[in-house]
Amino acid sequence: MRSKSFWLYLFLTLAGIVVGGLVAEITAGVPALSWLSYGQGFGTEGPVVLNLTVLSLTFGIYVKITVSTVIFVALSLLLGRLVTRN
Repeated sequence: MRSKSFWLYLFLTLAGIVVGGLVAEITAGVPALSWLSYGQGFGTEGPVVLNLTVLSLTFGIYVKITVSTVIFVALSLLLGRLVTRN
């Protein structure tokens, strides 16, 4: 039973991140809601390439945390608590 709740919370967290990012992109141009797109990003400056002649690997990660992402992740986790409580 515990692994089911883990997968539920993982799914809800990822859904909150996606929806929060979408809301941040949509509200960026709206003056009254632009505060939802305020955030901080961090990660590698560019892709890191490992060239092994036979194989070339490219690594890179960039994460942007916005206000709407935090709000939607919190809402999705609260929804998860309500769902698993019953």
